[in-house]
Amino acid sequence: MKARRTDHPVPDPGSPWDEITTCLWMGGHVWEDDRNRHLDVVVDREFDLVISLFTRVGHGPPDGVEHHVSPIPDDWLTSGQIDRVRGLAVLAADAVRAGRTVLVRCYSGYNRSGLVVAQTLIELGHDGAGAIDLIRRRRSSYALHNLAFERYLMTGLDIASLLTGLESSP
Repeated sequence: MKARRTDHPVPDPGSPWDEITTCLWMGGHVWEDDRNRHLDVVVDREFDLVISLFTRVGHGPPDGVEHHVSPIPDDWLTSGQIDRVRGLAVLAADAVRAGRTVLVRCYSGYNRSGLVVAQTLIELGHDGAGAIDLIRRRRSSYALHNLAFERYLMTGLDIASLLTGLESSP
């Protein structure tokens, strides 16, 4: 079952990345400028830490920038994938607390990156609803349109992981 909303098209974001809170940025690999041109996003040395949930060759960051690549689907996740999201969020939250700039990105910078950024915000003291609202205000109203991800955040990733693990047990 697909979790992605299909009732209307989702436009490319209007910026390569957006700051959600101090030191924490959310973005993608594509964006659309004000002349409706579809453009690639290439990360250089703008960030101290880049977390990629989707990646393409040539989109950066360059050697010397801390980069964690952990592909996850824009769909219902396994218990292991939810646990990876939690681990990446802890990594990002620790970096933000240390004053390091962090970019979390996926393809468009809406769902997968939104899940990790929201969980990072939760690690930093926000509640689930507040984290989702902040992301939608700062990145796009289309952010976290994957209803499964919104449910994970509202339930709590620890509980979501346990419940997902139960569903896959014999």
